[in-house]
Amino acid sequence: MFKSDDQPNQDLMRERRARHPSLRHAVVADARLALMHRYGPAPRRGAGTLLQILSLCWSSDAFLAQAIYRVRAALQRRGVPILPQICHRLSVAIAGINIGDPVIVQAGVHILHGKIVIDGVTEIRTGAVIGPFVSIGLISGNILGPTIEEDVMVGANSSVLGKLTVGKGATIGANAAVFRDVPAGARVVPAAGTVVGPRDETGTG
Repeated sequence: MFKSDDQPNQDLMRERRARHPSLRHAVVADARLALMHRYGPAPRRGAGTLLQILSLCWSSDAFLAQAIYRVRAALQRRGVPILPQICHRLSVAIAGINIGDPVIVQAGVHILHGKIVIDGVTEIRTGAVIGPFVSIGLISGNILGPTIEEDVMVGANSSVLGKLTVGKGATIGANAAVFRDVPAGARVVPAAGTVVGPRDETGTG
């Protein structure tokens, strides 16, 4: 995880933490996207929303770990000590969700099955779907990581590393390794991380 005692980096961390979405908004948006991908109903208002969120936490280790990450981010935004680190360890233990301190995960992101690492000065935007065994983050020697724009699909066992942007609606195929920008709507195949064309209408590549 990213740590530094340098004043510029401390200022950077304060700025990043201030950008975390509110806990309630983030968890409801995450649940809405998770239910959509499970072909379930959209979260209801009031107590119905809470029940659906609790049901997701019970049935999906990945969603539970993601919700705990949201608690951690909210605590960090308020400057609460110690508890965020406990939440981080719980997320890792429950579903292998390891998200570094400088990462911003916007509200409404779906993590399919856990087993992911996201680190560096990285941003995951609304509508992104992340498969298992994915690495998103920095290259050694540079803390700047990727920006994953809206509605991007990141396939299982893929890597997206370095200071780059994956454009809105793009698909990163399973087992692909990406080290350069990906245009909006493009599809990236495995092995050489080659951009081969736009994503199809189903959004599955």
